[in-house]
Amino acid sequence: MTIDRKQVSAYLEEAKTYLTTKLLPFWLDRCRDDKFGGFITHFDKDGNDSGENEKSLIAQSRTVYTMSSAHRAGYGSGKCAEFAKHGVDFLIDKMWDKDYGGFYWTVDRKGDVAIDKKILYGYSFAIYSLSEYTLATGDPRGLEYAEKIFDLTQKYCVDTMYGGYFEMFERNWDLCEPGGGGGDRKTLDAHMHLMEAFTTLYECSGKNVHRRKLLEDIDILIKRMMHPQYGTGIPQFTSDWQVAPQIKFDIVWGWDRFGDSGQKPNADDNTSAGHNVEFAWLLAHATDIMGIDFEQYRNVIKKAMDHGMKNGIDLEYGGVYVEGPHSGGVYDREKEFWQQAEVMIGMLAGFLHFGSEKYWPAYLNVHRFVFDKVINREVGEWWPLLTRKGKPVWTHMSHSWKVNYHSVRAMVQCIKRLEKLSSKKYAGARE
Repeated sequence: MTIDRKQVSAYLEEAKTYLTTKLLPFWLDRCRDDKFGGFITHFDKDGNDSGENEKSLIAQSRTVYTMSSAHRAGYGSGKCAEFAKHGVDFLIDKMWDKDYGGFYWTVDRKGDVAIDKKILYGYSFAIYSLSEYTLATGDPRGLEYAEKIFDLTQKYCVDTMYGGYFEMFERNWDLCEPGGGGGDRKTLDAHMHLMEAFTTLYECSGKNVHRRKLLEDIDILIKRMMHPQYGTGIPQFTSDWQVAPQIKFDIVWGWDRFGDSGQKPNADDNTSAGHNVEFAWLLAHATDIMGIDFEQYRNVIKKAMDHGMKNGIDLEYGGVYVEGPHSGGVYDREKEFWQQAEVMIGMLAGFLHFGSEKYWPAYLNVHRFVFDKVINREVGEWWPLLTRKGKPVWTHMSHSWKVNYHSVRAMVQCIKRLEKLSSKKYAGARE
């Protein structure tokens, strides 16, 4: 397919202008905590500090990643690198458990421990962000602590009987209780984020052990966690890989939309378009970093990407639905921020890898929904949740589960791909 280079350039310029004049400044102007260290990550609809006395491993590490990746991509004139170092200092000085190893799940603003559990989902982002930090700045502490976390996950989290990783641990690395404690569950979410973490760790270290564990995790994702017929991600499993109803954990991420219910609606048959497309582009990226043949994963990547595109994108109002059944269709027609971000990247990755004409208009659809509906133009960040038509439902700009990782990464990664498409070297563009 040929695309209009002028159209690509216009979308590229829109993304660059927004990233550099609105989105990054939102964070650079307000997130650094100069009193206690680390980052303030809870902001209301007007971008004001909403006062929560919490610093989570997720929000702190994701902000380190955001600042590091922005600096590595050439943004911020050095300020992003300074912010990233500030965040790494806090992680190491305040959140590292000097007795048992690993980062605590949450501390308060001062850095005093609030929840001391060890949770694999958080460690995937610690490895990811710290590796990116060293790649961006050259500071060896990032790789040092990324490798420490990697080694702890291999020692304590690997299930040597059935494969994959256990995810929820007490401070001393004893498994949490089953059920709500999460000690008997394995999730697509954690294993997928380990893939991106191990990819960046290997990119940073070049060590064969990190490459081997990345390939092992990819194999688990494909053979255990993707639907055998539809190629879609299955959210939760028992330790022996039986598909499990998606339940709420006592310490939880991404569940606040479903209230106090212990089990998710359609708990036995749901898949996320955002996760399916995110999995696809992250796997494609992993093949690039490892320098292995993309073709051996081509069908897996395309199947997940196409399912997400066909069933996730709203052709009438634009944007990406939350989720639906594996066989196709939609359960939840609201629009969350992060699915928009991942599908934008994924559709550009799909176009570049497969050259099919369907991916470009799919990208345009989600790009326009984001820029016309999702961005809070008054302050520059994204609304977290919107109706199908694009009216904000939730209005905070950030909390522990919604910070800057998806929005900034989407802009940085989309700009890279749009630059390729707009280049005169790209044969599929027309003047």
